[in-house]
Amino acid sequence: MDILIKALQVIVALSLLIILHEGGHYFFAKLFKTRVEKFYLFFDTQFHLFSSYDNWFRRLIGKKPIPRNDQGGHDYHGTEYGIGWIPLGGYVKISGMIDESMDKEQMKQAPKPWEFRTKPAWQRLLIMLGGVIMNFITAFAIYSMILMVWGESFVSTKDMTHGMKFSEQAKADGFRDGDQLVGVDDKTFEKWHSGQCLRALSNGRVAHVLRGGRPIDVTLPEGLSLLDMLEQPYYASPLIPLHIDSISAGSPAEQAGITTDMTIRRINNTDIHDFNDLLNTLSDLRGQLDDKSTHADSIRLRTLTIAVQDADSLRTLTALLTPDFQLGVSNANPDYDVTNRSYSFFAAIPAGISYGWEQLTGYVNDLKYVFTKKGAKSMGGFVAIGNIFPSQWDWYAFWNLTALLSIMLGVVNVLPIPALDGGHALFAIYEIITRRKPSDKFLERAQVVGMFILLGLLLWANGLDLLRLLGLV
Repeated sequence: MDILIKALQVIVALSLLIILHEGGHYFFAKLFKTRVEKFYLFFDTQFHLFSSYDNWFRRLIGKKPIPRNDQGGHDYHGTEYGIGWIPLGGYVKISGMIDESMDKEQMKQAPKPWEFRTKPAWQRLLIMLGGVIMNFITAFAIYSMILMVWGESFVSTKDMTHGMKFSEQAKADGFRDGDQLVGVDDKTFEKWHSGQCLRALSNGRVAHVLRGGRPIDVTLPEGLSLLDMLEQPYYASPLIPLHIDSISAGSPAEQAGITTDMTIRRINNTDIHDFNDLLNTLSDLRGQLDDKSTHADSIRLRTLTIAVQDADSLRTLTALLTPDFQLGVSNANPDYDVTNRSYSFFAAIPAGISYGWEQLTGYVNDLKYVFTKKGAKSMGGFVAIGNIFPSQWDWYAFWNLTALLSIMLGVVNVLPIPALDGGHALFAIYEIITRRKPSDKFLERAQVVGMFILLGLLLWANGLDLLRLLGLV
């Protein structure tokens, strides 16, 4: 059931974004009086699931059937709207445009005034960027809606009095557990957001912290990688004091005799100072399993010697973790003051745009990691997209993730790769600057090259998903 809910969220989110993206192309094409022959959700190679040209549908709504031409298709009777059977995207077929859906016989004929190829370069540029523009507008609109409906709740960094827990690398860079991160360079952290704050640290020169109430500057080394900082344990994460407030029934903790009035001091040979240490230790143990590990290896790693402190003495207990390395304890969260903000309609719009812009610039900044070995291995396809959605339907999470996917879709589509919107836009910009239009033959060859690149990326990303499911990467 969890998989079905995740899959449903992915299908709904991507379908909505595809329709809006293609709608951006459609809007500018119509604005400049360019004929749009098809508007499809998903691809309709060989056949389709639904089309407004289907005569059964036209009879249903009381319209005359469209006669077929000698080639078995239909002549143009306005835009054909439909749903294809290959759920890998969508498209609008624009007359006179060189792309994967072009009509080669049509391109051999004399250009018509309603065709894409007869329009000025600046109009063709806007038609091609229409989808990306719509993606960004959609994300900003969703973030604004979220703030208006749900507002936001967060703990201000100045109220996180326990400070942060730092990795060994961060400590080598000059941080200490308990430091309160105030900001980096001229940026102040109002609230802690792992991705955004760690990204700022990776690009920064000087971090500002409060150490024992005193302001301290920590000079950051050059070459900090966000991908490295996001590996477990995080470079920096909120420090959570260890205070067990519940034990799951039948869990390894209960079977070992651990109670809520005990404090875990050591696991095997690792000292435990806070809840972060507990989680990181269990994560490290799980990470020692690989595809060559046996059941005996799993049992050995999951068998823990735990030193606990109670009111009377320090005792040693033995626990066997669950197969997914869970101990079965819940920890009390720090009692921090929570800041709650509500937004009116007019206040939510600039706040949503500001947050969306921060997400957009952050994602663009992270693209540089795609060209590294670790970044290439971190790519993912449809399974990776599905895994970012929760296993239970939650509208707040759904809209947040849909907005993020809209930004990702927009950024990826604007990349200057032939066959993507960015590739077509690049050729239009070249024409505007040089006043020379690339030949149709060149554009056709570039389109083929671009399709091979996209196919390779698609196979790579989804292949990595498969290898992860098999436990091979």
